[in-house]
This record gives sequence, C-alpha cells and structure tokens, in this order.
Amino acid sequence: MIRRRKQTNSDRGAPKWMVTFSDLMTLILVFFVLLFSMSVVDGNKFRAIAESFQDRSVFEFYPSIIPFDNPAEDRDLREDPFENEVDPFENFIDMDSDDLDNQLDELLMEVLEFLENNNLTEFISASRDDRGVVLVLQEQVLFETARAEIISGAEPFLEKVGTLLESIPNKVMVEGHTDSRPINTFQFPSNWELSGARASSVIRFLLKTSDELDPSRFVSVGYGETRPIAPNTTEENLQKNRRVVIVISDPLNEQ
Repeated sequence: MIRRRKQTNSDRGAPKWMVTFSDLMTLILVFFVLLFSMSVVDGNKFRAIAESFQDRSVFEFYPSIIPFDNPAEDRDLREDPFENEVDPFENFIDMDSDDLDNQLDELLMEVLEFLENNNLTEFISASRDDRGVVLVLQEQVLFETARAEIISGAEPFLEKVGTLLESIPNKVMVEGHTDSRPINTFQFPSNWELSGARASSVIRFLLKTSDELDPSRFVSVGYGETRPIAPNTTEENLQKNRRVVIVISDPLNEQ
C-alpha cells in the first residue's frame, strides 16, 4: 500500500522574502512622505516653533545634562544677553505726539517773535502745518522778475533767517514756486528750472553767510506752478503764487 506524502505548510502563502520586501517598501514610502511634508513649510507653524525656542522660560527649569566646571557660567549663559542693552530708538518711540506738537508750537511762537522783533513781518509770514513751521517769502522781496539772483535788498533779512536757523537743529526744506505764466529763456526753459534755481539760491546764500549751518540739513525743491495757493486769475493772486517757502521740519516727519 502506497502512503501519500503530506504537504507541508511551507508551500502555502507568500514566500518569506516578501515580508522583508514589504517592510522596505513601506519605509521608502514613509521616507518620501516625510520629504514632501518638509518641503512645504507652513509659515505660521514655523514662527510658532521659532518663538517657542526663543522663549527662554521653557529651558530655565531644565539645566544642561553636561555639568559645567564653574556653575556660575551656566547661570550667565541662561541670562538674557540683551537684558541691559539700550535701544537707540527707545526715546523716539516713546515720545508722545502731544510733546512734539507743543515743541512745534513753541518754535512757531519763537519764529513769530523773531520776525516781529526784526521787522520782518512785512516780508515773511510764518505758520504751521503737518510738515512743521513754514516761512513764506514773496518773490518781490527776493528776486527780480524771471531771475534767480537774490537782490541786495533781501540780504539783510535773509541773514536774520540764517541766524534763526542756527539756533535750531531741525532739517530745512526750501521750496521754489512760480505762477502759471510760462517762461522760455536760455537759462530757464520752463518754470521748473526757475523755481529750482530760486530755492537753490536761497540755500547758497544762507550757507555762504553763516558758518554755523550744516549743508546736510538742507533740501532744495522746485515745484514750478504745480502748487498754487490762489487761482492764477488776478495779478494779486499771481504775485502770491510766486514765492519761496522755507519749511523747518517736524522732527517726527524727519524720520
């Protein structure tokens, strides 16, 4: 009688190497998933993690696992290195806008008093806007028509304006303005050149007559006829628009 040989279980199911191969494929898949997830950085999550590392309180109660030879060094390292550092902008940031307004109001009063004491109110008007203290000088007291050379009669009170500017450290912008009537000469092809040349002439005169004025404080601007203060419809309004404006800047706007 022939006995049948029993089949062993080893011949059934997947071969043994498939287990290892499956594990390998799974690890590779996880590796590429990790690579993909790391390639797309969530900005909010990144900042949150960065801030958590910057918060030293997280580590204050967990000393280093490597002891220092000098325990004081460990304490010094855990102290904030910027704790006693002085912020150069701290005073400016904390400066109250009301204080700045008061300072500009006081400056305006000083300027008005200066103009009155030196009999300059006929030639120069002073006011204040969001830029700072504004001095307005009409053309007829500074220049001849269509010219940019300062007339001799303007020199005495311009020297006094220079004296005023010596006493304050603010930045100064000098603006040239014209009326709407066109000009076309060899020296001034348009009102742009004329207004810019007049502003520059005032600055040159102030710097020439005062050794105390720093040239870096000054800015020259020519606006031509683009910023009238009155409609260019009458001779009186045309005269108002021909002017040089000296702006003693608000320190807050200087920043």
